Amino acid sequence: MSDRDDFPVKGMDAVVFAVGNARQAAHYYSTAFGMRRVAYRGPENGSRDEAAYVLESGGARFVVRGPVRAGTDLGRHVAEHGDGVVDLALEVPDVESAYRHAVAQGAVGLEEPHAIEDEYGKVVIAAIATYGETRHSLVDRSNYSGPYLPGYVAAEPMTEPGPRFFQAIDHCVGNVERMNEWADFYHRVMGFTDMAEFIGDDIATEYSALMSKVVADGSRKVKFPLNEPAESKRKSQIDEYLEFYGGPGVQHIALATGDILASVDRMRAAGVAFLDTPDSYYEDPELRARIGNVRVPIEELQKRKILVDRDEDGYLLQIFTQPVQDRPTVFYELIERHGSLGFGKGNFKALFEAIEREQERRGNL
Repeated sequence: MSDRDDFPVKGMDAVVFAVGNARQAAHYYSTAFGMRRVAYRGPENGSRDEAAYVLESGGARFVVRGPVRAGTDLGRHVAEHGDGVVDLALEVPDVESAYRHAVAQGAVGLEEPHAIEDEYGKVVIAAIATYGETRHSLVDRSNYSGPYLPGYVAAEPMTEPGPRFFQAIDHCVGNVERMNEWADFYHRVMGFTDMAEFIGDDIATEYSALMSKVVADGSRKVKFPLNEPAESKRKSQIDEYLEFYGGPGVQHIALATGDILASVDRMRAAGVAFLDTPDSYYEDPELRARIGNVRVPIEELQKRKILVDRDEDGYLLQIFTQPVQDRPTVFYELIERHGSLGFGKGNFKALFEAIEREQERRGNL
């Protein structure tokens, strides 16, 4: 076994969305998620078929792309899947080498390595396919000082910038039909390793179940949990997602925050709906004994419905939004880590019961 990393990764470059109305989506992420618009591309600067807005919060970057005319592939994607993630772009030190390695290991190449340039320098980019219609763009921007990519122009924030709600993308979760196949894809193509695995009773409620594996690069900067449905009495949240999204895709994006209480308060005030957690969760003596001391009184977490979990490395605080579009597909997690590298295993039952309550309200359980 070689110690050499054939597919080194610097981190997440961007999460790219296809949406029905990019201007309104950008405004939503500006107001409700506290992000700042930094760049734009559209008909005014040569992009005839689509408008795209680039939003940032610390090291997290979202790009929302929407069609401006009928008959485009982007428009077809939105019609088939609704608003969703089309690209989990990765920053790599050597695009050519990463792409060649990936293709040699069986990845489907979507875009050969090529440079795009403007007065700010050049970006090298390529792309490979992953689950469903999702892609991984491979990006080297080490020789570029522009706002995002050539073709984009710098843009002012859409709303008055305030304190930021989060500073990085912690992990991106994919819902797939064949989890082991896709875990193997990340092992083989990118040299990612398994960070965690949840099966059987780990992620089961009375009605539904799922299985999950977490793959990550060596530095643990890029973490991709992969979920698949498991046999159960009723339709699991993964089945619901696959049905409404029309196949595999990105289920949720976890955003790292240094102050989850302030972030939740601001986002809730801006209209973001979070999943509810019953008071019985916080009153459980077993939970209180297991989590011990955390940085805020449990009553403050209870007031905001924030979940807490502890493992051998430390603890984490987390909360999940309801889906942010009309289809029950993409949602978000806010996570504040204090040593813990986990994913809130102790909260799975409470979380999935909360999701099931929403599924039942939609008539999809």
